Amino acid sequence: MWSRQRGRLKPLCCGVEELRCRRREREAALRKARREQQLVSKRLLRDEALEEAEEGCVAMIFGEAEIQQFLQLAQRGTEEKEREGALVSLRRGLQRPETQQTFIRLEGSIRTLVGLLTSNQALLQLEAARCLHELSHSEQSAVVEACLPATSYLLTYLSGHSSDFIELCLYTLGNLIVESEAVRRQLLPQGIVPALAACIQSPHLTVLEALGYALSQLLQAKEAPEKIIPSVLGSTLPQHMLQLLQPGPKLNLGVAVEFAWCLHYIICSQVNNALLITQGALSTLGLLLLDLAGAVQRTEDAGLELFLLQKQPSLLPEGLWLLNNLTANSPSFCTSLLSLDLIEPLLHLLSVSNVVSVLVLTVLCNVAEKGPAYCQRLWPGPLLSSLLDTLAFSDTEVVGQSLELLQLLFLYQPGAAQAFLQQSGLQALQRHEEVAQLQDRVHALQQTALHG
Repeated sequence: MWSRQRGRLKPLCCGVEELRCRRREREAALRKARREQQLVSKRLLRDEALEEAEEGCVAMIFGEAEIQQFLQLAQRGTEEKEREGALVSLRRGLQRPETQQTFIRLEGSIRTLVGLLTSNQALLQLEAARCLHELSHSEQSAVVEACLPATSYLLTYLSGHSSDFIELCLYTLGNLIVESEAVRRQLLPQGIVPALAACIQSPHLTVLEALGYALSQLLQAKEAPEKIIPSVLGSTLPQHMLQLLQPGPKLNLGVAVEFAWCLHYIICSQVNNALLITQGALSTLGLLLLDLAGAVQRTEDAGLELFLLQKQPSLLPEGLWLLNNLTANSPSFCTSLLSLDLIEPLLHLLSVSNVVSVLVLTVLCNVAEKGPAYCQRLWPGPLLSSLLDTLAFSDTEVVGQSLELLQLLFLYQPGAAQAFLQQSGLQALQRHEEVAQLQDRVHALQQTALHG
């Protein structure tokens, strides 16, 4: 029986390889686009109270003479308020790219700002750090490179006592790290990884979120797989990251999203994913998805829009991206996914959004392509009715991913085609124009189901 079916489905086998390659290429392109988008993504941290107080104040473009006057006043002013005010004015001006360029061309400007950053007066330190933060947010590489003398001090201040100051230093470092290899080259031997590992034990959520951002910027560097990720995996960071992704009342969505990005970059590097699994990465992620799937079931609203997605729309897709990366090339990860009974909770997520549906179906394809033993664990269960539902979606990407999963199941699970056709699956397929090229294969499946 199997030999005859295999002969009739031979063209489908070629199709599976083609689909598999196409899916990997599409995922690689999407991952590259996401990475490039992140590479130009910087954070701008501004104090809300200050923003309100300065509302209506237009950021002015300053020339060399004005910048020099502000720096001299900040250095030699007779009163602290006067010195602080000079830095506030300078900070506002540094919000303009033109002022930034003038500032870095002015001899001694960065040296003066670093001197104020290292002064023993807290208010001057804070305003100097805010000036550096404005510079770090620049899209001009020359401005970022000019901040290099300040980075070692910013790293030192991560061990300070002010959570607000630590948060500011982390966002500034994150902005500088992502764009400048020179900054990374200087900070790595100075111990940025141990410094970040110390920060992750902070009780302040704002610090943890800023830390996740800075670490994710570091992990996406081109030299990360060779020079950075091994050090991160050798530290306590992964264990603490996984703890922060544990579901429960202490889970903070902002923090979870940042560290989901960190795990995403580590997993994509393929440096040592086996270590992550021994530390509980898959079980932690599984529990998180189970918790989110349970939230889908408990909510009375259609979908998750009023529960979760408006507040943190990226948490669920990021979790699924991690799961996709874990299962893409690893039979052992797929086995763990099945052993943890995560398939049905994943299917509950199909109703959340089209983006989430595509990711769930991609994970299921990763499992199915591992062969007959894996497909046997998937089929039939609740998967059959779920696929009938997704084929009725209007989104072509959801339908396409559903078809890829069906073809894998038809190839590796002999009874899948017959069961699907008995549930009016053929009519579901024929509703979509993009399936026209598959009609010969569908007909072969129908003949196999009826006469095999």
